[in-house]
Amino acid sequence: MAVVVVCGNGRGAGKTALICGLIATLPEYEWTVVKMTDHAHGIPEPVWEECEAGEGTDTARYLASGAKRALLVTATDEEFAQRLGELWEKLEPGADVIFESNRVLEYVRPDVCLAVVGEGEAKPLFDETMQRAHAWVVRKENGVEDDSGKRIFQENVPEVISEEMRAWLRECLRNVAQAQK
Repeated sequence: MAVVVVCGNGRGAGKTALICGLIATLPEYEWTVVKMTDHAHGIPEPVWEECEAGEGTDTARYLASGAKRALLVTATDEEFAQRLGELWEKLEPGADVIFESNRVLEYVRPDVCLAVVGEGEAKPLFDETMQRAHAWVVRKENGVEDDSGKRIFQENVPEVISEEMRAWLRECLRNVAQAQK
């Protein structure tokens, strides 16, 4: 079981695009991708599974990229732990999971956490999230400087994972798999 968290500094940072790139570049994993949000999306259930691949929603994009399953979890801060518990019940034992969420880091210790730094103003507490990330993914034109020793991948198109990042991810996940044996 591999657990990856992709978080970002705000809307439009490139989180979904990066996740689609991860799914496509790591086809040996049967990814279940979970988007966690506090925004109502007109879905009647707080834990909802997408069934159709496409381009219209983030969850449909995950499936179009090759994810085995895609779920949308809607939860306020007060409901978050409960919804996460409901989600775990819906996942297959040993499922490889990618979360698109900043808040999930309060509840889950991922094997790999990627912080996407896009343009625009950062969400509250994103600096703390960045410190918990194993690596940062930035667009080349954003030019993030770092003195914390974090790995920085400068990707122009998040949907296309560089060979350097692909090799790093595979090594991280291989180490996790070996530790689980």
